[in-house]
Amino acid sequence: MRVGLLPAAETQPTVLVVVPCYNYGHYLPACVDSILGQTGVSPRVLIIDDASTDDSASVARALAARDDRIEVVVHTANVGHIGTYNEGLSSAETTYVVLLSADDLLAPGALGRAVRVMESDPRIGLVYGHPQNFEGEPDPTPSSITTWTAWTGPEWIDRQFRRGLSIIYSPEAVVRTAAHRQAGWYRPELPHSGDLEMWLRLADVAHVARINGPDQAYRRVHEASMMHTAFATPLADLEQRRAAYESFLDRSSLPAARVARLRRTMQKRLAAEAIGWACDRLSEPAPLPGAEIDRCLAFALATWDGAHRLSGVRELALRRSPSSAAGDRIRIRLGSAARNVAGRLRWRRWRYLGT
Repeated sequence: MRVGLLPAAETQPTVLVVVPCYNYGHYLPACVDSILGQTGVSPRVLIIDDASTDDSASVARALAARDDRIEVVVHTANVGHIGTYNEGLSSAETTYVVLLSADDLLAPGALGRAVRVMESDPRIGLVYGHPQNFEGEPDPTPSSITTWTAWTGPEWIDRQFRRGLSIIYSPEAVVRTAAHRQAGWYRPELPHSGDLEMWLRLADVAHVARINGPDQAYRRVHEASMMHTAFATPLADLEQRRAAYESFLDRSSLPAARVARLRRTMQKRLAAEAIGWACDRLSEPAPLPGAEIDRCLAFALATWDGAHRLSGVRELALRRSPSSAAGDRIRIRLGSAARNVAGRLRWRRWRYLGT
């Protein structure tokens, strides 16, 4: 791991920002403005409308008519988000490329910061930073100190398997196009966790860096976003995460011993998360139905062969039991407190260290 101050800009490389759009026409102008207003780079925009049923196509064409840095592709039939992603990314001829959903925004200066890091070290193929979630308008929080941290690919992969949860959402990621071509494109069988698997594949072919300090992107939270639709439940998310990790390991060229170690690390982490989530939901005013609890337990047991030894399994049994022994209540409270502390620590590592 290396940490340093952000290097000075020497050139203004061209960066292609691919903007997939489906029924997000009302978000497009702000998204495009956030790209074209980037400093330190020469931005280009490729909007791909995936046969939207709103006015997305006309909005995109109107934007392109006013600025020749914008190109528009309009599908006559919907191919889905993965197909749209791959179409845009595979068409990139610039040195750097970004995938930015039409409902998200780039933070001021984000591309320049990321590109300056990659220009300083050609081994770095992926740069990310902190994404700010927002609903109405983002809250710009300029930082007077900007540093960067870099890891070798193997170092970063190890950290992500220990975490068990993607460290990058997507709009904050800038990728060296050559690394993307070497790693490949998004997998259709991973509609929800394709990003996670993609970051791992990029780290398998290049070093990874993070911008510390300012936000790198603004991620819009709204009811129509994918995280609130098809894969909104924690269990569905866990299943997709497991599929992403397994997909990476199954296709990687890593040594067999390392694959086995990474797999067990991930399996234990996801199994514990499933059990912990079930325990916490049982303490809510409207607890999870018994069938859902059983599904969480089944997921844990199927994911890791040592899941039956997890302390959460004992806690789960106590929570489902009518027993009210003082010792049992203490064990339950201790389990809940331990998860709360662990969750806060994981969030702080993500927010401030990017791991």
